[in-house]
Amino acid sequence: MTWARHASPTIEQGRFAEARASEKIHYAVQNRKAARTVAIHSADAQDCINLLAMLGLDSLDDAAVKSAKD
Repeated sequence: MTWARHASPTIEQGRFAEARASEKIHYAVQNRKAARTVAIHSADAQDCINLLAMLGLDSLDDAAVKSAKD
């Protein structure tokens, strides 16, 4: 019988946490870019709100929306 070597649970949890954090940052950047593109191409504020809602980006925090409109 052979024993499989397993990494320490804390090391694995750290790697998964790091991957999740990296993914969260990636999606935040991607969503900000999308919101900025929508803001640039929308006709007015209401159009921007509607388009962001269609894309599921209406739940962005206020700071992200403000930076997207700048």
